[in-house]
Amino acid sequence: MPNRTTTIRVLAFAVLLVAANCWAQQRDPIIEKIAKAYGLDSYDKIEAIRYTWNVDIPGLFKASHKWEWEPKTGKITYESTDKDGKPVKVTYDSSQLNSQPDQVKNEVEPAFVNDNYWLLFPLHAYWDKSATITNQGTKKLPIGAGSTTLVSVKYPTEAGGYTPGDTWDLYVGKDYRVVQFVYHRGGDKKPKLVTASWTGYKKVGPLLVSTEHRGNADGKPLHLWITNVAVKLAGSDKWVAAQ
Repeated sequence: MPNRTTTIRVLAFAVLLVAANCWAQQRDPIIEKIAKAYGLDSYDKIEAIRYTWNVDIPGLFKASHKWEWEPKTGKITYESTDKDGKPVKVTYDSSQLNSQPDQVKNEVEPAFVNDNYWLLFPLHAYWDKSATITNQGTKKLPIGAGSTTLVSVKYPTEAGGYTPGDTWDLYVGKDYRVVQFVYHRGGDKKPKLVTASWTGYKKVGPLLVSTEHRGNADGKPLHLWITNVAVKLAGSDKWVAAQ
């Protein structure tokens, strides 16, 4: 569901002082605190990440995607099944996307971006410098009782990518962990509106990930869960499993 074609990249840019002041107003500093809660400061220790992304929206979508990804090299391995139930396994270099087959460019890479944002969205929100981030203060949770801080992450409609104009409303606790979120799609694809919990938190190396999401997508029950999460850290060939 995210809209960035390049999922992990800190953008370098230069702006005039006036523009910089305007930019600062568009990027509430709370996003850095949220990203730090999810492992931002130690992210450079990650050599590889593997996980299985699973989703079930009855009557709309059901899938399971297995990923292995090397953030520093751009190497991605994808395993799943096609529409006929046949196994699919693809390994590609995301930094050389233009040279990849249509299946990779039009199906696998968009799936990777979507699934990776579910895994690491608090970090993506910090990295994606085009996004406007506003702290809207204390708001009622969309699911159940209670209130917490609402942080909105909105992407510009002219930014390109898969679904420009997306908005992610993050409901954030005092520990800067996302408790729930509401996703508003900017494009025409479905689902257009997703509301989900963020639970099942686990530590995987220096990273914090939410592995359990329940709610609804365009009014249909949603269950999205992430399994088999593990990382390889710099200087080691061993996988460290989430706990």
